[in-house]
Amino acid sequence: MSGDLPLNINIKEPRWDQGTFMGRAQHFFMVTDPRNVLLSSEVLEDAKVTVEDYRLGVVKPGLTEDQLWRAKYIYDSAFHPDTGEKMLLVGRMSAQVPMNMTITGCMLTFYRTTPAVVFWQWVNQSFNAVVNYTNRSGDAPLTMNQLGAAYVSATTGAVITALGLKSLTKHLPAIMGRFVPFAAVAAANCINIPFMRQRELKCGIPITDAEGKRLGESTKAAQQAIVQVVVSRIGMAVPAMAIPPVIMNALEKKAFMKRFPVLNAPVQVGLVGFCLVFATPLCCALFPQKSSMKVSSLEPELQESLRQSSPHTTTVYFNKGL
Repeated sequence: MSGDLPLNINIKEPRWDQGTFMGRAQHFFMVTDPRNVLLSSEVLEDAKVTVEDYRLGVVKPGLTEDQLWRAKYIYDSAFHPDTGEKMLLVGRMSAQVPMNMTITGCMLTFYRTTPAVVFWQWVNQSFNAVVNYTNRSGDAPLTMNQLGAAYVSATTGAVITALGLKSLTKHLPAIMGRFVPFAAVAAANCINIPFMRQRELKCGIPITDAEGKRLGESTKAAQQAIVQVVVSRIGMAVPAMAIPPVIMNALEKKAFMKRFPVLNAPVQVGLVGFCLVFATPLCCALFPQKSSMKVSSLEPELQESLRQSSPHTTTVYFNKGL
């Protein structure tokens, strides 16, 4: 097949059926593969050239279909789907597991003192702000003022939430205190993501027809996209922040953990990492990346515009972000 690779392979879409949860899960296991973080700039650029050339009808000599799909997933892991720009390394979905296992592990380990809670919530929300900005939907840029205001609002809200929850658990069993970081992260996601993507809520995100033709921008689509991302992000946090505290609560009573308390943080980070390897792609797969909405659910003025310009379109599509 080396010299006769057909030009009708649709690499604009994922390799697996996105109409099923399993198909989306297979897709996101590839996109969130932590090994992609280690790829060099040369490998990323080579994948970009391979993908862009193929879309133009140019096939590298000897290129196989598996190599083409591998290049497509390397490209997708590092370049924004709407802007085509190379994404910040720590903001890529492939960096989610190594970054989150470290930060979440530390949040679950150092939760007893107020300075520790403030510091690790600030670190976590700063990281989340980078991820939310990097994986935003649409191609309209944020100004530095908008970005700064969104970051300060989201981070302040997250820290206040964490401290408020911590004070409420003072008189509850110790195990409850271990779940403060999870509750804070869940609440903070509801604050951080809308703040970091507030421009989409004001101006809308691009919507297309089934063939990918751009039809306009919709704030209703932006609202649906952001809700889906918030649900997915909270879902990602559930196994990683709910299972390790229970295990650690039992382990810390064992003699070997009392003898070697320095093992607490590494064991916690390892448990979180194991949960995230599966939770990250599976929760990304809860909703299709290319989300859809009935035209009848869009803004009235946009519905009227589409009736004039594209009367046969009943469903529009949009990139929900991650």
